[in-house]
Amino acid sequence: MRLCTPEDLPTLLPDALAGRIVLAPAAPNDQHTLAMLRPELPVAEPDTAVIVATSGSSGVPKGVVLSRRALLASAEASQQRLGPMSWTCVLPTGYVAGLMVLVRAHVAGRTVRLASSDLADLALAPGANAISIVPTQLFRAMERPEVLATLTRFDVILLGGAAVDDDLLAEGRGRGLNLVTTYGMSETCGGCVWDGEPLPGVEVGLDEGRITLTGEMAFSGYRLQPELTASTLHGRTVLTQDRGEWLGGRLRVLGRLDDVVVSGGVNVDLAAVQRAVDQVEPGSGVVLAVPDLQWGVRIVLVTTSSHGLDWWQRELAGHLGREALPRRLERRDVLPRTSSGKIDRQALLGSLDAQKG
Repeated sequence: MRLCTPEDLPTLLPDALAGRIVLAPAAPNDQHTLAMLRPELPVAEPDTAVIVATSGSSGVPKGVVLSRRALLASAEASQQRLGPMSWTCVLPTGYVAGLMVLVRAHVAGRTVRLASSDLADLALAPGANAISIVPTQLFRAMERPEVLATLTRFDVILLGGAAVDDDLLAEGRGRGLNLVTTYGMSETCGGCVWDGEPLPGVEVGLDEGRITLTGEMAFSGYRLQPELTASTLHGRTVLTQDRGEWLGGRLRVLGRLDDVVVSGGVNVDLAAVQRAVDQVEPGSGVVLAVPDLQWGVRIVLVTTSSHGLDWWQRELAGHLGREALPRRLERRDVLPRTSSGKIDRQALLGSLDAQKG
C-alpha cells in the first residue's frame, strides 16, 4: 500500500489502474484515517487499486477496498451511458465521488480538468463535457449568474452525494442545466443508478424495502474488518442501509433503514422530515432524533436559520403530521461536517448530549 495525498492521486492513479501499486489517499494530518488504514499491514484483497475512506454521517472512517475490476467497470458503464466525455473535477479526489471523475477521464482517454469547489474557475474542453457536483454546490451556483451560465454549457452534470430537493432540481433543469441525479456509495464506486435507472451491468433489488446493488462495481471489502464485510457484501451484491421503492419503473430512495423512529407511539420517518425542512429553507438545518423520557424519541431541528421553533412548526405543518414536527430547536452558526463534507450527525448528537448533561 502506498499512502498518498489527495493532490497526488491524479498523477498516481494510472499506475494503480494498471495494477502496479495500491493507493490509499489520506491527508497527512488525518490521524483517524491513517490509523484505520494500518499501512504496515498487507492488503489481502486481490486486484486492489485504491482504498478510500468513508464515514457516512458517523464521523468514524472505514476503509473501502476498491479493485481495478470494480473501478474500471463503473467508469466503463458510465461511458456506455454517456459516450466519451471530457471531465472536470470539483470534488475532493480522496473520496469516491472525486476519485471516479478521475477514473472516468482515464477510461475516456482524456486529461481531467481540476477546478475549485466553488465552481468559480470552470472551463470547458473542446467537445462533450461532464462534471460531477453535490446539491450544496448546485444551490450556491443558482445564486451566481456567472457560474450558472458556465454550468449550462456542460453536456452532463452528475448530481449526487446527498438527497436533492425536488424544487431545486426542477429549478436547475428549468434554467438549462442537464442534471442527472445519481445514487450510490463508496462501496459501489459511487453513483451506479442514474435518474432512478441502473447503469449497464448494475442490478437493483429491493429486499423488504432494503436496496441491494449488484454488479462488477461492488467493492472488495472493508479494510481489516471481515465481520463488517460479511454483513454488507454477498458475492457481488452490496446490501445497503437505504430504503427504496419503484416508482414509474425508476428507483426512488426513501431514506436510511434507521431513519424511522417512534415518537409518542407513532412512527416518524426522519428522511421525510428532512425533506420537508429542505423544502422550507434548503440547506439550513438537519433533523435528529434524541432519547426523551416523555416521547421515547424527540425530534430535534438543528439549524443555522434565525427562525424560532414556532415558525418552523407552522411552516412544516403543511408538509408533516403533528407527531413528526420538531419539538426542540437548536441553533448553530455552522453545521459541523465530516472530512468527506457530509453533515456530522454524530458530532451534533454528542453536543446535544453534552448540553443535556
